[in-house]
Amino acid sequence: MAPSSAEAMDDLTPTIVGPLKRKVHPKRRPAEIIKTKLQRNLSCSASKVKNTLTGFFPVVQWLPKYKVKDYIWGDLMSGLIIGIILIPQAIAYCLLAGLEPIYGLYTSFFSNIIYFFMGTSRHVSVGIFSLMSLMIGQVVDREVFLAGFDLNEDSKQNAFDVRLNETWESNTTVNPKMMVLNMECGKECYAIGIATAVTFLAGIYQVLMAVLRLGFVSVYLSAPMLDGFATGASCTILTVQAKYLLGLKIPRHQGYGTVVVTWINIFKNIHNTNFCDLITSAICIIILVGGKEIQDRYKDRLKIPLPTELVVVALATIVSHFADLNGQYSSSISGEIPTGFIPPKVPSFELMPRVAWDAIPLAVISFAFTVSLSEMFAKKNGYTVRPNQEMIAIGFCNIIPSFFHSFTTSAALAKTMVKDSAGCKTQISSLVSALVVLLVLLFFAPFFYALQKCVLACIIIVSLRGALHKFLDVPKQWRTSKSETVVWMVTMCSTALISVELGLLIGVLFSMICVVAQTQNPKIALLGQIEQTNDYEDMAEYEDLSPVPKVKIFRFQAPLYYANKDYFLKSLYKATDLDPFVEMNRRRKLEKKAREKVAKKNNGVDQTNGDVTINLISKELDFHTIILDCSSISFIDTTGVNTLKTVLKDYKGVGVNVILACCNSTLIDSLSRGSFFGAGDQNMEKLSFHTVHSAVCFASGTAQPVNDSSV
Repeated sequence: MAPSSAEAMDDLTPTIVGPLKRKVHPKRRPAEIIKTKLQRNLSCSASKVKNTLTGFFPVVQWLPKYKVKDYIWGDLMSGLIIGIILIPQAIAYCLLAGLEPIYGLYTSFFSNIIYFFMGTSRHVSVGIFSLMSLMIGQVVDREVFLAGFDLNEDSKQNAFDVRLNETWESNTTVNPKMMVLNMECGKECYAIGIATAVTFLAGIYQVLMAVLRLGFVSVYLSAPMLDGFATGASCTILTVQAKYLLGLKIPRHQGYGTVVVTWINIFKNIHNTNFCDLITSAICIIILVGGKEIQDRYKDRLKIPLPTELVVVALATIVSHFADLNGQYSSSISGEIPTGFIPPKVPSFELMPRVAWDAIPLAVISFAFTVSLSEMFAKKNGYTVRPNQEMIAIGFCNIIPSFFHSFTTSAALAKTMVKDSAGCKTQISSLVSALVVLLVLLFFAPFFYALQKCVLACIIIVSLRGALHKFLDVPKQWRTSKSETVVWMVTMCSTALISVELGLLIGVLFSMICVVAQTQNPKIALLGQIEQTNDYEDMAEYEDLSPVPKVKIFRFQAPLYYANKDYFLKSLYKATDLDPFVEMNRRRKLEKKAREKVAKKNNGVDQTNGDVTINLISKELDFHTIILDCSSISFIDTTGVNTLKTVLKDYKGVGVNVILACCNSTLIDSLSRGSFFGAGDQNMEKLSFHTVHSAVCFASGTAQPVNDSSV
């Protein structure tokens, strides 16, 4: 027969211990703290300069230790493979960005070079990214449209003419429409001017966030929110590229609802489908998807990834050139891509005020993806990265290339995974990838003249397989966490149906609201004692727990603050089945009735109830103490402190003591500042205990610990 709770309590009476004293932390004045930090940060010495430079350029730390025999083969192979993948993607993603293909090659080249010197991750592949290209393209198309250019215009400025074009100088008039009317800059020149301006600002924002230690912003970008954002953006990318699959000449929609409006326009113009592009798209998608499926199925046997994109691009270019698909069937082609480099140019400061707000989501998403991928692959391969330096690195991967006609970059998951699986050891592989892109820039770019745009669209759409597969994971995610699934769905829908920028904002706000909502309605529990132990658990969740006689142990599993204090009170009253305010009113009414009956008895009016006394007021309660288990209360604000003071006072009015257990030091300090323990914390030893069991023993009178609860 199991022992009773009281017997178990007697057997487990704690040994009396001495007082547990808090350490005294000397308080420093703010001026002294600022002075110390300034002296530490502004002081200069040879060692500090060296550490700063090596920290700013991590390559000088790891390159001298490079193990050629162990690392070179993996770096060469992975760099070559990524370079081969980059070429068709760099050209294709320029469709998303609304720019000429040459700028995608520039972006891929410069970002790999800069990250080699400044990045701390050994495996991340930084370069052109579909999501960044989409966001850049929306800004570019909007500003080009506002400048008076025709978005549906087929004739574009020849890329060779860009280097000869007399573009606007630093003293150009601020009004871009005037620049167009004065013919100071053509459409393509203006488009890349917009792209470089927003890229430069995004890089500046990222460096400022690193300097100001604002990397914590990425904490608010939860994994479900980022997944939903990426999936919603993928739906937008697919929609934007669908017109190229059909050979339709439809301008990109400006404003909200791009997905809906674009599909409506596609179906309105479906009769204008170019069957040459449609057939080419079908063949390319079959080959690309087949190659991806073979790669996924036999990835353990294949030592290197299949260069399916490059094969498709090469074959499609050859067929398009010799069959003259552009001349015979009016199939849209990439056009002339120049070799070499366009002279560098300072991004237009006159355009920056127009795109200052657009650069913020670009900066946040870019560094969030880069930092998260860096940490993920560093953990996988057993080394560490410095998130702050990663922000600086990706910031300069945007700032410096913006002078060389490049647009916003980020780390890309797919290319990073390929890089890791191909045996990458260090960022030497980035140099190899940059060399491959350089060869194309210097020699092979003109060969892509006849490449159809529908082929590039196929490459973009097939690359979205991973993000679109998230739809298949929704049922499993729903079973795992309903709140995270709702965050994913809200972010995905708002990104796809409204806009990418608003989708990001809505996703962040909604995920934060969900967190707040969980603290507003947290789980509560009444605890019982685990037999033959000093431990206590939720009686609603576990069997064979013994309630402590005359004691209620209540656990509130959330911070206690202004937003959930009402829920705390309602839960406490419901769990203990005693609302002290209602009980006081009941007692007052009984007291009034008792006094009236006593008065009638004394006046001789009623002789039948002579035994009625003031004792009718009292109600026999089945407990005399409430223990609040505060182990799950991480913090408490002023409203929470006042709530606990009210609870203490109200329950004391009905003859019930309230004591606390398992308070952390931060909670104790907040209660002390709010005078919860009385003047000079004189009641702390009677109101706060380090464990639930010591509080139970104190309430049950089985132990009288000496200073057991002093803090």
